[in-house]
Amino acid sequence: MQEAEEYTYIQIHSADNVLVALVDLPKGTLIEFGTSRFYLTTNVSAKHKFALTDLAPGDAILMYGVLVGKASEPILRGAALTVENVQHASGEFTLGARKTSWEKPEAGRFESATFLGYHRKDGSVGTANYWLIIPLVFCENRNVDMIREALTEKLGFKKPKGYESEVESILSMYQTGKTAAEILDADLEASFDTKQSSKVFPNVDGIKYLQHGLGCGGTRMDSDALCGLLAGYITHPNVAGATVLSLGCQHAQASILRDEIEKRDPEFSKPLFILEQQQIGTEERMLQMALKQTFVGLIEANKSQREPAPLSKLCVGLECGGSDGFSGISANPTLGRLSDILVAQGGSVILAEFPELCGVEQELSDRCTNEDLANKFMHLMRTYNARAEADGSGFYANPSPGNIKDGLITDAIKSAGAAKKGGTSPVADVLDYPEKVKKDGLNLLCTPGSDVESTTAVVGAGANIVLFTTGLGTPTGNPVAPVLKISTNTALSRRMPDIIDINCGTIIEGKENIEQAAERMLDYVIQVASGEIIPKAVALGQDDFIPWKRGVSL
Repeated sequence: MQEAEEYTYIQIHSADNVLVALVDLPKGTLIEFGTSRFYLTTNVSAKHKFALTDLAPGDAILMYGVLVGKASEPILRGAALTVENVQHASGEFTLGARKTSWEKPEAGRFESATFLGYHRKDGSVGTANYWLIIPLVFCENRNVDMIREALTEKLGFKKPKGYESEVESILSMYQTGKTAAEILDADLEASFDTKQSSKVFPNVDGIKYLQHGLGCGGTRMDSDALCGLLAGYITHPNVAGATVLSLGCQHAQASILRDEIEKRDPEFSKPLFILEQQQIGTEERMLQMALKQTFVGLIEANKSQREPAPLSKLCVGLECGGSDGFSGISANPTLGRLSDILVAQGGSVILAEFPELCGVEQELSDRCTNEDLANKFMHLMRTYNARAEADGSGFYANPSPGNIKDGLITDAIKSAGAAKKGGTSPVADVLDYPEKVKKDGLNLLCTPGSDVESTTAVVGAGANIVLFTTGLGTPTGNPVAPVLKISTNTALSRRMPDIIDINCGTIIEGKENIEQAAERMLDYVIQVASGEIIPKAVALGQDDFIPWKRGVSL
């Protein structure tokens, strides 16, 4: 029999009846935990769980101190938990007593810390300075493309080229008679061009194009929500102004957009140009107007410069995608600690992805500062899940094949770890999509768990920077807010260094604790917010933008 080494498995919460393998553990490994001494009855892969006690069918499985599943067949002590022997289950929730007391972390050197941002007239501060080109309806997407082609390279905003020389090499092989097998076996020399042309407007980070497939042909609820989301982007602190293209007859009317802008910023004064094609006439006339107006807007945007701002002006979106069994142990709790530090300094954080809060509803509702917020949160969770179940699914169906393969075998397991991103502070507000953050502190925003839809929504709600944890690797980015990718394990950071910004695998390896990792991460966030570091997603031009069409998306 093989004896397990130190730091090869852990218990997350003292009430848990399962342990988590930190490394691959073979069958027969001796497990010594507290007064228990037993041998593994199966192989247990890293990130997966094994039973601390014998479990009968129907017995509760506890992780993070909450119900995350039930045994669907007998599970022996020392056996791995799998989708074959465990089924999803989560605890009931109801209106409880307020539990809003919390231990604020010591700010230490961050108490007087600042970042260099773009100060807006509404009091918000941007971590970037972009101009937006927005179609109000999908009919205008081609015209947006025409503007992109006209402006991007001439104004110096074109991203460095890549892979053209590789295609030239492949073409040369084909033209010289190489076979398909020879082409496939050939080594192509990487030749990504890192040169970037000089920008005409040096204080403008770029022009972003928010193309989408909505605005008409769907429900009025969808078009209204789209206008609200777009208004969130136009009023966003990282945005200097916008050019909006409207066809004219679509559901998403310019008047609705203006109303949504006023809701978010009654004193809105940024440059905003709205052009209606059916009123203007020819494409040529409209695009010439759009180009002139956009250029004038960029002149104004270029007058903005970075100036010091306190950390209270940060609004951080908390996201996860491609999660694994280490997410709730390393990266997510690190975000939670960082969230608590920011909240203690008067900043805002946004915890979204409601399908991935399944099973922790009681804790979060109890942390709401008043009963109205608690009831709103519970109502949103119940109606969302009920709608999903009515369409033949439910929150239980959220985990992807990749999640399951890497240890997240029920949605409740995934959710209990995902919720750690929000830290321990009271819930200051509960928002429904596409509402905007109005209060400092921890905000809960109803969005899908789908990576890009949720990231699109949290930025529309006001996040001026996004922290995105991943255990499997995902390139997700956003057009206007920098998205920092944080790996839960060191192997991922080494395998995909082109998309990972920060590694929290050091926690799994015992080289760093959560508090140390959070401070290291906050240092990095401040540098990104100040424009001193360009995150990988921004450098790659990963401008993902998918509005949530308010149907079932998990």
